[in-house]
Amino acid sequence: MSWLPCGVYHENYKQDHRWWQTKFVWGKMIFLFLFVYVLFPRFAGLYWIGVANIIGYTVLSALGVQLLIGYCGQITLGHAAFIAVGAYVCALSILMFHLPYVVSMIIAAFIAGLWSVLFGLPSAKVKGFYLIMTTMAAQFITVDFILTQYVSRIGGRGVAFSLPPGTIKIGPWVIDNDVEIYYLMVILVTLCTLALANLLRSRVGRAWIAIRDNDIAAEALGVNIVKYKLLAFFVAGVFGGVAGAFWVCNLAALSPEHFMWSWSLWLVGVILIGGVGSIHGVFFGSMFMVLVLEALKFAIAPLAPTFPQLQMKFLFLKEAAFGLAICLFLLYEPNGMAYRWWQIKNYFNLWPFSY
Repeated sequence: MSWLPCGVYHENYKQDHRWWQTKFVWGKMIFLFLFVYVLFPRFAGLYWIGVANIIGYTVLSALGVQLLIGYCGQITLGHAAFIAVGAYVCALSILMFHLPYVVSMIIAAFIAGLWSVLFGLPSAKVKGFYLIMTTMAAQFITVDFILTQYVSRIGGRGVAFSLPPGTIKIGPWVIDNDVEIYYLMVILVTLCTLALANLLRSRVGRAWIAIRDNDIAAEALGVNIVKYKLLAFFVAGVFGGVAGAFWVCNLAALSPEHFMWSWSLWLVGVILIGGVGSIHGVFFGSMFMVLVLEALKFAIAPLAPTFPQLQMKFLFLKEAAFGLAICLFLLYEPNGMAYRWWQIKNYFNLWPFSY
């Protein structure tokens, strides 16, 4: 059972805050581990492994957005810029300086974090609508100006960076197909999720939540809100840099078109649908958005011979579905899918007294 039996209680802080508190939860997590690392890549086809890679990339990208918006209360609409910085720094480190992929990823994450702090500096003085404008500026300055006009032209490459096959590898492990990319994805998602979850359980995480709930009260209680806001931007940028460095594996050629402003909006929609202020919400929102799009592709495929314009206008259908999903969730499920998951768990945990 996932609840504590009557008469069983925690005797210290460590017991109360450990991740998996019962044998039932341990069993669920072991099964999840086996499913993700063993069963799924063995029995799923390449199509579903490719879909899982897109979900993992969305999770990695949305973790930083969840940290800023859901846990620190700092609205961002330019997170794709920091993902782009991570992707380009990783690619340049491999192509120009011949650094190993792991080292390139670490450098990319660090630089993306610093770049995020640069545009997070105004958060010390402004918030709300003005902070939204600042993060939007990060998107347009970084992607549309610096990367498109200057960085992407380094070495006379035009606008795209192409990584030769076999370039991305970790020691003897060459990451050159969807299955290898999948294993890299699940490792990165696991590490980043554990890192964020542990940060939120620390003094830093409590400071972020205090700033989100009431920054004036937090400052009155001695929280250095400027320091912790900038730290939140740095950590969110690091997650974005990791996402960008990972996505390099999945691209035949790296281009600024992969990091448009619509991707920043998409990530905000992911956490709104999944649940603001919940790590579970990142996963639920990512799976929902990606799988809905795949279902939409299957739905219009039989109609394509009769209505060929549907296939040509799929991008507009995707945007329409995205907007409709946001509206429906804000109206009927404003707390997101994570809240519904929490209710379902409580129903079973409290049964037969679920009322």
